Amino acid sequence: MKKAQMVIESSAREGGTDPIFRIAGAAEKRTKEYGADAVINSTIGALMDDNGDLVTFNAVYDTLKGLPNHLIANYSGLSGQPDFLEKVIEACFKSCKPEGYIRSVATPGGTGAVRHAFYNYTEFGDTILLTDWYWAPYKTIAHECRREVTTFPMYNEKGTFNIEGFKKSVLELLDQQKRVLAVLNTPAHNPTGYTISDDEWKEIVAFVAKTANDQPDSKIILLVDLAYIDFAGEGEDARNFMTLLSGLPHNVLTLYAFSASKSYTMYGLRNGAIICVAPTQDIADEFVNTCTFSNRGNWSNGTRGAMETITKIFSTEELYHQAMAEQSFYKSILKARAKAFVEEANAIDLKLVTYCDGFFISIPCKDPKAVSTLLMEKNMFIVALGKGLRFAPCAVSEEKCRRSPALILQAIKEIEDCV
Repeated sequence: MKKAQMVIESSAREGGTDPIFRIAGAAEKRTKEYGADAVINSTIGALMDDNGDLVTFNAVYDTLKGLPNHLIANYSGLSGQPDFLEKVIEACFKSCKPEGYIRSVATPGGTGAVRHAFYNYTEFGDTILLTDWYWAPYKTIAHECRREVTTFPMYNEKGTFNIEGFKKSVLELLDQQKRVLAVLNTPAHNPTGYTISDDEWKEIVAFVAKTANDQPDSKIILLVDLAYIDFAGEGEDARNFMTLLSGLPHNVLTLYAFSASKSYTMYGLRNGAIICVAPTQDIADEFVNTCTFSNRGNWSNGTRGAMETITKIFSTEELYHQAMAEQSFYKSILKARAKAFVEEANAIDLKLVTYCDGFFISIPCKDPKAVSTLLMEKNMFIVALGKGLRFAPCAVSEEKCRRSPALILQAIKEIEDCV
């Protein structure tokens, strides 16, 4: 990197577009050249219909467009509109509300929630704990906040959550910094689609409680990033774990990064919240004061029209049922696409990491960038990660999902044969 001339050294960055957006742009260009039928674009982390058009819920956009102009255009409160702050808690937990002091602060999508958690609940120079398969912007956000990240292997030898690796890493970090923030992206993990089971959660909670009691001067923060929760499980099964995260010691705080952007197809409207389940009223109040201050110091306030839309949907029975019906419809399409991909991958022995639900499926391989580049030559666009490839059934028709594993396997073999 060229030495910075005007910015401070630690803020000097390499130029260029985010890799995912860059490859998505290349896929869009190729689609215009050859037509949608000739291209498989599995880069986009958003729901697309079979024609490649963005899915938007009518209940959401009819409501938004029906709002009075002043409710769309006006500023929101710094922490978010009061009614929204109540309804977003309902949207997050539904019937699985944990016990504790629950408060929310509006953020621009789940990303804003992650930023507030990293900045306000770790010290400068601290290390944040991630799984080794992770959403790349976590590292970007951490570095922007002058923090570091470390990882532990997400999967054990059975292909399930590596609880022992999690325990070991938490204890090691507590020895170093007496405060640890661990990100658990679940259910429907990005980028693997894995969901931590209720039994795994019970073991995690038991370990965290024991560790906190054994080390009363330490602090443990669990950040549950549940951006894709509304496209996971059956009914509200994916939320059952939330009630397990109740009654934890005074030095444990659970934070939730909720994304209305994902759940309600409001991607560009940047709508979400950071939600806490605190052991005491004082800690809950501290959370609100701190995150509201951070709002003011970063983006001032959120998108009023998006907040008013969610509030109205969760306050109007007919609108709510319409939104849930649309969500359920596209959830079923997503499940069918993912099932087609996984079935075909299994049939041809294309190795996948364990997938449960959600927008993404991951394929481990030795040289992801080379495989991705080769597939681009064949009009298939897939995101290269550090440990493999990320395929997005959320953006690909069922027919293309069924065709894709063979193309991926062939490309992996071609690259490995060249090594």
